[in-house]
Amino acid sequence: MERITSVQNTRIKQWAKLHARKDREGTGRFLLEGMHLVEEACRSDIPLEAILVEEETRLPEWLNAYQQTYPNVELFWVTRPVLEKVAETKTPQGMLAIAKMRVTLPDVLADDCLLLVLDKLQDPGNVGTLIRTADAAGFDGVVIGEGSADLYNSKTIRSTMGSLFHLPVWRENVIDFIHRMKSEHPDLRVIGTNLKESKAYTDVMYTGPVALVIGNEGSGISEDVLELTDQNVIIPIHGRAESLNAAIAGSILMYEAIRQRAK
Repeated sequence: MERITSVQNTRIKQWAKLHARKDREGTGRFLLEGMHLVEEACRSDIPLEAILVEEETRLPEWLNAYQQTYPNVELFWVTRPVLEKVAETKTPQGMLAIAKMRVTLPDVLADDCLLLVLDKLQDPGNVGTLIRTADAAGFDGVVIGEGSADLYNSKTIRSTMGSLFHLPVWRENVIDFIHRMKSEHPDLRVIGTNLKESKAYTDVMYTGPVALVIGNEGSGISEDVLELTDQNVIIPIHGRAESLNAAIAGSILMYEAIRQRAK
C-alpha cells in the first residue's frame, strides 16, 4: 500500500471535489465513507477506484479478499488530515472509498414485480431510508424520479446502510417510467399516496405487478403523475399528528404489500 500524507496532493484535491453533485456526475464517481459501507460495496462487487485507510487501522479480511479479486483497486494509507479533507463528515471513520457509478436498471422484471417510485422526494435521509426499507421488504427495485435528492449524496448513501448495493436503484423520469412499465406489463397497477379518490391502504390489493409511488414531503405526488395512478391510498391518522414522515408512510405501505403477498 502506498502512503498519502499531504492534503495538497493532486488526487486528494480531485476526490474532495466529489462533495459537489456536478463533480460526481461529471466524473461518474462518488464517495463511500466508513468501514461498513466500504465492506458492503466490496461484498457486492461494486467497482471501486481507490480505498483510503487511516494509518494504524487494521485491515479486515474482507478487504484482503476483495483486493485479490480486484488487484487493480488502489489502496492507500492516509493521515487523519488527509482523510478529513476527502470525507464530507466532520468526524470520518477510518476508511473511505472512491466508487464508480453504475446503472442498475434490471433487464427483465418479473410479471409480479414490486417497485418503489420516489417522485420529487427531496430529503436525502428519507430517500436513503426508503431504499433501505425496500431492500428489507424484498422489493424488486427503486426508481428515483427527477427532482428527488441525489442518489449519491453522502447522506443518502449513509441512510441506505449499504442497501443501495443490494437491489436495483436507478434514476428515471417518473412519467416515462410508468409509460414504459405499462407497455411491458399491461396489468401494472400504479398506487399513489393522495387524498383524492383514495382508499385506506389496507383496503387495496397489492398483488400482481405494482409500482408504489411516494411523493414530495410537502406537496405530495405531482399532478401529472397522479393522472397516471390507478388507485390512491391514505394511512388513517388516529391521533393528533397532522401527517406521517414520508419515509415512515412509505415503509408502512411497503410492508402492507408484502404482508398481503405472503398470504
